[in-house]
Amino acid sequence: MPTSISENASILRDIIMDHYSHPRNKKEINDPAYLTVHMDSASCIDDIYVQIKPENGKIVDCVWHGNGCAISTASTSIMTTLIKGKSLEEAKYIMSEFNKMLNEEEFDEEALGEAIAFINTYKQPSRITCANISWRGLDELLKEEEEHHHG
Repeated sequence: MPTSISENASILRDIIMDHYSHPRNKKEINDPAYLTVHMDSASCIDDIYVQIKPENGKIVDCVWHGNGCAISTASTSIMTTLIKGKSLEEAKYIMSEFNKMLNEEEFDEEALGEAIAFINTYKQPSRITCANISWRGLDELLKEEEEHHHG
C-alpha cells in the first residue's frame, strides 16, 4: 500500500528546497490591473510582495517578489502556482484548507498539491508565520477584490 506523500519527510523537504532554489512566478509587475499587498515579518527576514490580477472572478495571474527564508519563499512560490488560473472561490477554499493543515485540523489533501510540504510545520510554531505569510497576504487581496465589487 503506497504511503501518502505527506508521510515522506524527504519528499516534503525536496519540494521546499526545489521551490526555494527555483521560485515560481517571481517577478515584479508594475500594472494597475494587479492588486498588491506587502507582507513583512517581525520575527524573520520575510519581506514579500504578492500581486494578483483578478478578472471576471478569476485570478488570471499571481506573482510575487521580495525576500524570504526558505519556508516563506517556498510557500509563496507554491501558493502562486496553486491559485493562478483559479476562481476567487477556489483560491479561498485552497487557502482555508492550507490553514486547517497548519492548525492540525482535517483538511483536503488533494486541494493543496505541493503545499502539502508544510504538513509538519505545526511542530515548529515559529515557522508557521513564515509558511503562511503570503497566504495571509492573499487573504487581504481577496477581501480587497470583494469589497471593490460589492462596495
